[in-house]
Formats: sequence, C-alpha cells, structure tokens
Amino acid sequence: MPIVVNLDVMMAKRKIGLMELAELVNISPANLSILKNGKAKAIRFSTLEGICEALNCQPGDILEYRKEGPA
Repeated sequence: MPIVVNLDVMMAKRKIGLMELAELVNISPANLSILKNGKAKAIRFSTLEGICEALNCQPGDILEYRKEGPA
C-alpha cells in the first residue's frame, strides 16, 4: 500500500506510549495499535485531528505517500 503510517516514529519522538495516546485521543488501544502497525483501511479525520493535537504534529508527520514501483 502506498500510504505509510509513521505513527510509531512520532510517538517515539514525543516519548508517549500507546495506552497514553489512546486515552488522549479517546480511542481503544486495539484500534490505535491497528493504525500504528499500518493495518488500518481508513482513519476518521476526528481521530487524525486528535492524534495531531496530542502529538503536536501535522497529518503529514504521521501519513506519508510512497509511490509503488513497477508491477
């Protein structure tokens, strides 16, 4: 998938754990883990906004587009 989730990188930079971030964003730790591991199919803007607020970052710090190579 060409969308890469760099949530783990931002969490490490901000020194915040999964449980703490999940509580701040008001989502379950399981759902946050799915997002963090790049297994999510979608993300709500309200969730993305909450993550950006909690981590003091921009959406582009968390989500990255990488063009896939030739098939």
